[in-house]
Amino acid sequence: MHGRRVRGTTRIDREQQSRTVGAIAGTVTGVVRMRRCTRAACALPAVATLTYVYADSTAVLGPLATYAEPHCYDLCAGHSERLTAPRGWEVVRLAVDPDSYGPTADDLEALADAVREAARPAPTTVDRSMTEVGRRGHLRVLRPVD
Repeated sequence: MHGRRVRGTTRIDREQQSRTVGAIAGTVTGVVRMRRCTRAACALPAVATLTYVYADSTAVLGPLATYAEPHCYDLCAGHSERLTAPRGWEVVRLAVDPDSYGPTADDLEALADAVREAARPAPTTVDRSMTEVGRRGHLRVLRPVD
């Protein structure tokens, strides 16, 4: 009735948890989620990206990268200010513009253009042997060209 017990939970319980987590973690197509600080228990938005250059014993802290990379760490403003490196390592801090934390005018304009493009009706092919003589809503009345 409850399924087979595996390490303290039943198989049915684990399947339900999996479906619940999947529904919560699901994403909506076309929606970009805000990147958060990668430090444990920090839910603040990321504003800088930390990258280690092991060959040079250098930690590079710069503006938030365009894409999240697997070996880079996104940090919030507080964690990026308090960053320290291991002994013998050098920290290179590239200038982070505080005004770049939020969306820029270009970002907002690109979003507005995308909305306008999505709202534009799809182009239709016109049959040159027919002419439009009337409309009613989305329907067109066509007659053959004489």
